[in-house]
Parts: sequence; C-alpha cells; structure tokens
Amino acid sequence: MSADVDLVTGATGFVGGHVVRALLEKGRRPRCLVRPGASTTAIEGLAVEIVGGDLRDLDSLRRAAAGADAVYHCAADYRLYARRPAEIYGSNVAGTENVLRAATEAGARRIVHTSSVATLSGDGEQPGDETTPAEEASVVGHYKKSKVLAERVALRWAAEGAPVVIVNPSTPVGEGDVKPTPTGRIILDYLRGRMPAYVDTGLNVVDVRDVAAGHLLAAERGRIGERYILGNRNMTLKEIFDLLARITGIPSPAIRLPHWIPLAVAAIDTWTAPLTGREPRVPLESARMARHRMYFDASKAVRELGLPQSPVEDAFARAVAWFRERSDDGHGGRAAA
Repeated sequence: MSADVDLVTGATGFVGGHVVRALLEKGRRPRCLVRPGASTTAIEGLAVEIVGGDLRDLDSLRRAAAGADAVYHCAADYRLYARRPAEIYGSNVAGTENVLRAATEAGARRIVHTSSVATLSGDGEQPGDETTPAEEASVVGHYKKSKVLAERVALRWAAEGAPVVIVNPSTPVGEGDVKPTPTGRIILDYLRGRMPAYVDTGLNVVDVRDVAAGHLLAAERGRIGERYILGNRNMTLKEIFDLLARITGIPSPAIRLPHWIPLAVAAIDTWTAPLTGREPRVPLESARMARHRMYFDASKAVRELGLPQSPVEDAFARAVAWFRERSDDGHGGRAAA
C-alpha cells in the first residue's frame, strides 16, 4: 500500500474536484475514478491518476481501491428529476455498498463517505445537527431518499468495523461548478436575469473549499461511525439574492411569490417532461423542498475537526467570476446572435 495515494470517487464533480485539489495541496497523490465517457473538465490539467470504473461495477472499484491509503467516496447521482428513479438508487445506494466493500477489502486506513444534510432534519425554528436524522417517510424525493439509505449503508459498515467517517455537506458554493449543481444554477440564472421573484425559503451555505478541507480533516481527525455537518451560514433565499446583487450590480428581486405558484409551475413542468422529452426546468422535488427553510448547525465539525468557516461572500464572488469567465456575454449566458 502506498502511504500517499488516495482514491476519490466523483472526482469529476463539484465537491470531488475540490477534494482532489485539496489533496494535491497536501502533497498527496489522488487517484480519480472516472466513468467511461464522463467529462474530466473539473480535474483537467491536474497531476492525477485517472482510472476507469463505475459505482455499479464492483470489480472496477476493487481495482481502483487497490493500494489506496484513504478513500473519499464523493460520487453520487445528484438529480432532482429522473425518468428512471431506479438509476439514482443503483448509484447512490448499491454503489455506496460496492465502494465500501472494495475499500475495506483493500485495507484503506480511512474511508470518508460524502453524505448530505438531506439525511438530516432542520428548519428555520431549530437548525438540524448530527443528532436529528431525517425519517425516510418524511424525506422528499428519490435523491434525498437514496442519500438516507446510502448513509445507513455507511453506518452499518462502520458498526461492523470498517474505518468509515461520514460528512454531510450543506450547500457548497464557489468556482468550478461545471454541471452546475442546483445552487450553481440559481447563480447562473440570476446572472442571466431569470430570477424576477423569490420564495420564502432558506438554506445553509458553505464555501466549497471548506467542504473539501472538511473531507481531509474527517480522514485525519474524524471519529469512526460519526457524522459531521460541513456547513457554515444559514441564509434566506432573499438574503442570497441581496448578496448577489451587491456582487454583480444586478438588482435583487423584490417580489415574493406564495409557495403555491412555483409548486403549480413545477407540477406542470414535471408532468409534461416525459411528453416533451426534456427535463423539467423546475423539478417538482425542488419546489416541494423550497417550502421549508433547511437550516443546520456545523459546530460539531468546527469543534472536532477544525472545519474552516470562510466568509460565504468570498465563495459567492468566486462563483460569479467563474461563471462570467466561461460565458460569451459576461453575464453567465450566451451572447445574442
């Protein structure tokens, strides 16, 4: 086993790509699991080892995990709409089982499972923490349910002796959101002038670089079988838009919509998606989640891991600059023909 080689699944994603960069900064040698045909834009130009594999292919994971000191399982099927929901469970639940099996068999010193605050309950009155797991029956949508089930898999492996530590990122913000994530889509739509109104909702936001640092800290200092929320600041959606207005100079929306309007639009959009052959712009799961403020308390990770709490203003500013650099019109969108 090489003492400085670490396997990262999901290395081509937003969080995984930043975990790879954090490992490189520490002098580690990241080995990146990449699905055949997947874009490697997030890790392009980095001095990493790329190995082909798939979460649903145990043999490919065994080959990828061989000789790894630590395994960072960042990969997930992050979709709030899927024509075939079984695909989400196949990657997120069965895939997690496969990764943990391969990593344990390979003798990895530490396995960091990237879960989500989607597995925890929290609201505007009482922010959630690691002691408030969400009940499966109350979780909205297939993605969140799959993450709840995947976390149970990780907890079971830890209880059976595998060196598994669980991290629960809240809402990462920053540069390099290639796909983009739903939060990156909000920033991109704001830059394109597609946010004329807002709803009364809220979420916990955190610099994606701090999330990456939290993964490495979990491998170094985390207690086996424990959860750690990787978060920072609870903000309403209106506060986020006001911050984006200060960064961009684009006015923040002043109209607050009642929740039934985006719910109705999302229901129609989702219902017609199979007929039109396109994914809904506003998935119903997203609109349903927006009815509640999803606030969380990251003090355990700050106290036990030393999780950084970098200003979220800087993370939003970097995200805006990154999206603008990659646009044709300077505002995150394509220039008119």
